[in-house]
Amino acid sequence: MKIILAYSGGLDTSVILKWLINKGYEVVCYIADVGQNDDFKEAEKKALQIGASKVYIEDLKKEFVADYIFPAIKGSAIYEGRYLLGTALARPLIAKKQVDIAKKENTKYVAHGATGKGNDQVRFELSYYALDPNIIVIAPWKDEEFLHQFKGRKDMIDYAEKYNISIKATLKKPYSEDANLMHISHEAGVLEDPSKTVDGIYEYITHPKDAPDEETIIEIEFKDGNPVKVINLQNSETYSEPLDLFTYLNKLGCINGIGAVDMVENRFVGIKSRGIYETPGGTILHAAHRDIEGIAMDREVMRLKDMLSPKFAEIIYNGFWFSPEMDFLMNAINKSQELIDGKVTLSLYKGNVHIVGRSSPSSLYDKDLSSMDIEGGFDQKDSAGFIKINAIRLKAHNAIMNKHKGNMFYMKGE
Repeated sequence: MKIILAYSGGLDTSVILKWLINKGYEVVCYIADVGQNDDFKEAEKKALQIGASKVYIEDLKKEFVADYIFPAIKGSAIYEGRYLLGTALARPLIAKKQVDIAKKENTKYVAHGATGKGNDQVRFELSYYALDPNIIVIAPWKDEEFLHQFKGRKDMIDYAEKYNISIKATLKKPYSEDANLMHISHEAGVLEDPSKTVDGIYEYITHPKDAPDEETIIEIEFKDGNPVKVINLQNSETYSEPLDLFTYLNKLGCINGIGAVDMVENRFVGIKSRGIYETPGGTILHAAHRDIEGIAMDREVMRLKDMLSPKFAEIIYNGFWFSPEMDFLMNAINKSQELIDGKVTLSLYKGNVHIVGRSSPSSLYDKDLSSMDIEGGFDQKDSAGFIKINAIRLKAHNAIMNKHKGNMFYMKGE
């Protein structure tokens, strides 16, 4: 029986690879390149040495930026007000390609190394089932035999040593990391103490205190809510292709110490967990996109979108990318972005993103209407009636409250 295993080259998936082979499966390994700084050729070599029959290395970076990161930016997807969803955005894409490979290899079996306590198991498996209802999922971390054999990290290390599986790269740090183009996350291990500070943890960004003492000034141009160009206004460096544009924003964000978040979040399975995230380019883009919406988006459309955005983020976080509710929300979000065009000028400095200017051909901003010096087409005397109408319910509420308080006083006086 042939299984397609989502393989990273780390301790867990390497042990799972050997464990599946020892159980009699033919295992085809699949490595997704979503922008992590891994040695894919080395991982391929390792998988073949362990016993994989074949290894696929899929470059998904362009698709990740254009079809997952940019839609999340357009929808202002921020989970619990802070997390920019780097890991959650990559999982449905990884799962999608894994299902494609399973079809190519003429098998219904797929496997992953996500634990039974985390979010990734849900994200992978919901995506598998949505894309192929007949898929069969092998999840060792929910298998009784596997759990009996591997009660902790030491058991996995012992197993790896028994079968001469290299684990040197997995022992560098006392916490786990997941990296892609959007971010790098740090969690578990010593970070399970939410009060613990870990020095030198940042992998992508410069610590803000060590960032340059000079600001970087850039301009980001949007069309229909998508970033289409970034220009460094100090040296004229320019990028337009989505992957190049986002990679450049990541570079500038890293240099200037932008995008670090240390938070305790609520996992879908009901457990709280502490995560430290570095999301340099995504943080810059979110700020710029929100600002261009401010000048080009209708007030009531913005209010509705602001109500939908937390739900949109929750759907992504919980693993429902391929769902009818996602289709519905994405259509609504895309409609809201039809006139979100223009340019935003930003200052990047020591961990901060400052908006310093914006312009839009779809601007709803009227200088004459808002000016205190020019009367324009707005008659200030009309505001008196506007305020009186809005005050009616306040007066009514106040009258009822005063009556109620009077009755209470009278009753106490008796």
